[in-house]
Amino acid sequence: MNTRALGLNIKAERNRKELSQERLGELVNLSTNSISLIEKGKQIPNAINLYLIAKVLEVDINELFKGIE
Repeated sequence: MNTRALGLNIKAERNRKELSQERLGELVNLSTNSISLIEKGKQIPNAINLYLIAKVLEVDINELFKGIE
């Protein structure tokens, strides 16, 4: 899986919602460092966290996988 593309999609949606990494982390109960690592493609969120991120960002979870082969 292209974790970098997933991270960039999450970052784009977070920026669209005008949320900081810190605020997104608070809303999904992850550290700012974890959000940063996810967005850089260095950490893969588990299914529950991915669901929560999509819910907070108000996007279909499939949108976060857009462009991933």
